[in-house]
Amino acid sequence: MKSILGALVLLSSSMAFAAKTYQVTGPVVEVTDSKIIVEKGKDKWEIEKTAATKVTGDLKVGEKVTIEYTMAADKIEVKESKKKK
Repeated sequence: MKSILGALVLLSSSMAFAAKTYQVTGPVVEVTDSKIIVEKGKDKWEIEKTAATKVTGDLKVGEKVTIEYTMAADKIEVKESKKKK
């Protein structure tokens, strides 16, 4: 019983730190091994595509797709604030 409870606690704590998921839907404008570009309204969204990206269906230009993605910081640079004299 303790191992089941421990597993549930571990699972729920890992879910609490899961990245927020976003999505965009539109026709594919361009697709390569490393990126996919979709058009949403007048904007073009370029999203990184890796070997780990799960793709279902025949991904090609012109097809309408829904992409789920997350945003994560790669680098954060804090700028010094200007101090008043």
